[in-house]
Amino acid sequence: MKEIRCPNCQTIIPIDDSLYIEILKQVRDEQFELEKEKLEKLDQEKRKAQLSLMEKEYQTKLEKLSSQAEFEKLTLIQKQQSLLQKKEQEIEQLKSQRAIDLAKAELAFKEKIQDLENQKNQIETQKQELLLNMNQKLKDKDEMIEYYKDLKLRLSTKMLGETLEKHCENQFNQLRATGFKNSYFEKDNDVSSGSKGDYIFRELDEEGNELVSIMFEMKNEADQTTTKKTNESFFKELDKDRREKKCEYAILVSLLEPESELYNGGIVDVSYRYEKMYVIRPQFFIPMITILRNAALKNAQLKKELIEIRQQNIDVTHFEEKMMDFKDGFTKNVELASRKFQGAIDEIDKTISHLQKVRENLVASDRQLHLANKKVDNLSIRSLTYKNETMTKLFKKNKK
Repeated sequence: MKEIRCPNCQTIIPIDDSLYIEILKQVRDEQFELEKEKLEKLDQEKRKAQLSLMEKEYQTKLEKLSSQAEFEKLTLIQKQQSLLQKKEQEIEQLKSQRAIDLAKAELAFKEKIQDLENQKNQIETQKQELLLNMNQKLKDKDEMIEYYKDLKLRLSTKMLGETLEKHCENQFNQLRATGFKNSYFEKDNDVSSGSKGDYIFRELDEEGNELVSIMFEMKNEADQTTTKKTNESFFKELDKDRREKKCEYAILVSLLEPESELYNGGIVDVSYRYEKMYVIRPQFFIPMITILRNAALKNAQLKKELIEIRQQNIDVTHFEEKMMDFKDGFTKNVELASRKFQGAIDEIDKTISHLQKVRENLVASDRQLHLANKKVDNLSIRSLTYKNETMTKLFKKNKK
């Protein structure tokens, strides 16, 4: 672009090269005409020479201006081409950078999807492991609950694989050599009276005199003959066997009515129905024999003392006091044993209640795992790209 200044107002007017050359040509033509008029007044030859010289000068200047205008035009075109090339380079760089950014975003998107898949698989694996662990714990807890329920019924009687009779016989034989040297404990095989008990126990003193005798009847809930029967349904027959076999006491060792608080409470005295009769659980088999034998030994000692007292004409009042002391002591021993047994039952009930709560918590944990699994199953690409146009486009491009 060229600029010209107005000689009057001094305003600068921009014009393009072609117009500038045209104006310049007009100015030069006008000047030429003026100079021509002047030269007309001169000598014809001189005019011609001057005219020729002026024409040459004019032609030279015109050529010079034309060359300068062309050069400036070419320079301008080159500058424009350079700028255009630079812009094109910048555009290509932006395109390349955008392609790199898109590739990075696509890679990051794929890595994110893969990471989510890995997390899903990991959660699924952990869920399966936790479910297996939880199922095993539930199984263990169920087994433990059943164990404690069974323990409450049998209280470490170790009767697995044994009948109740065999269990009691084994318990007695383990102590026979040390605690029951002068005792007799055998099966009742005498059916001459039409019936028989299970076992008869007899204890003799050093002189061979009988101290105590017990008719035993064992009833296990698993026996077909005792199905849906109560302990009391065997009292009458047991009392009959006791009398016919001339035994002092009758004891029913029973696993019947396992939920009965009465029979689970310890040693139950049913002498209000039948004389000298007791109902016990298997764990009281040996303790009951010991109690009755010790009572018999004490009674025998008192009898000896009574004989001595009578022989020495000593007042029998002292003997009666000892008898009362013995009776009170015996009652206290029975009550103490009953309280200890009830305490053990209460502890087992507490353990069962605790295990039931643990099982409920494990079941609740299983429900939470199912909810977590449902959330994992609902995880999808569509949900991840929802309302995210950039990720949606990338995913569509990757899918293509």
